[in-house]
Amino acid sequence: MQFIDLHKQRERIKDEINASIARVMEHGQYILGPEVKAFEAALSEYGRAKYVLSCANGTDAIILALKAWNIGPGDAVFCPSFTYVATAEAIALLGATPIFIDIDRAFYTACPTSLHEAIEAVKAKGELVPRAFISVDLFGQSADYRKLAPVCREFDLKIIADSAQAFGCTLDNHHPLHWADVTTTSFFPAKPLGCYGDGGALLTNDADMASIVDSLRVHGKGDDKYDNVRIGLNSRLDTLQAAILLEKLKIFDDELMARQNIAARYKLAFENSGIITPAVIDGGTSTWAIYTVQVPNRDQFIAAMSAANIPTPAYYPKPAHRQSAYQHYPLAPKGLPNTETLRHHVVALPMHPYLSAADQDFIIKTALQAIRLAA
Repeated sequence: MQFIDLHKQRERIKDEINASIARVMEHGQYILGPEVKAFEAALSEYGRAKYVLSCANGTDAIILALKAWNIGPGDAVFCPSFTYVATAEAIALLGATPIFIDIDRAFYTACPTSLHEAIEAVKAKGELVPRAFISVDLFGQSADYRKLAPVCREFDLKIIADSAQAFGCTLDNHHPLHWADVTTTSFFPAKPLGCYGDGGALLTNDADMASIVDSLRVHGKGDDKYDNVRIGLNSRLDTLQAAILLEKLKIFDDELMARQNIAARYKLAFENSGIITPAVIDGGTSTWAIYTVQVPNRDQFIAAMSAANIPTPAYYPKPAHRQSAYQHYPLAPKGLPNTETLRHHVVALPMHPYLSAADQDFIIKTALQAIRLAA
């Protein structure tokens, strides 16, 4: 059984994908071809953003935003530790200091109280300048920007919504960009909106920000091709990937609805079973990028599922602050108790729009057996 079955999606739209790729091969504009602009325009409309700048990957999207704000040595950027390391990596690569904060135990996203306390601690110490906060819309769900944004405004911090796993999520019918200065996303193949290689994008409503990022993603270009006015990156979404994403975006809403239905079946099946299903924030919709549950004895649970050939990876048993290259960076003053607890209990079940009812029934039956064995 596949954890994410990309083959079934390809079967659905293979003719459209093949035709799109053929058009690119015919016109031969492999870098910044017309499909790139077309995809940026389509993503802009979907994400309710005035400007979309595509780039090479989701990590670069974060780096580009931080560089546009001239964030670097001496600056503090706050982010959850309970996420993939790329969020903190982007901060550290620019010489800034990631400050790790805790998450909300129910929703897995950044805790506003932990963020507030971490900012106050950094300001009190006086060694770093608080500059930005990178939220993470984890597992497909929006962070609680209704509470996080006021904290950032209080301390004049920029907000990046890292929606690598959650492009398409909403809160009170708003995309995260409603509160954030920038939203970044990834088109890694396993993402709900993924390509057949790698790619990313930055969304903003700030014209000046868009202009700077447009320069930065092409070596810091200026008006003159041979006068680079900034030190930038070589970070562009190639035309073939844009062509593929254009076709995938057409079926994206339909796939999100399928994910909603699958998540609802999981929730109903596991009620009162000992398997804690994900809570959805009030007013929020999730893209269900990763269906993460909590179990008491994860290793035994995973072993039982594995015996039935059901993949159940754990996200994230070693959060960023515990990884070798990041252990020396500061934590919120009260530590990360929710992160430390959850890292021992979370496990993900197969989730994708083409998961059949029969396969899901088998997963549910096996999981209910596994939880009894792991009790």
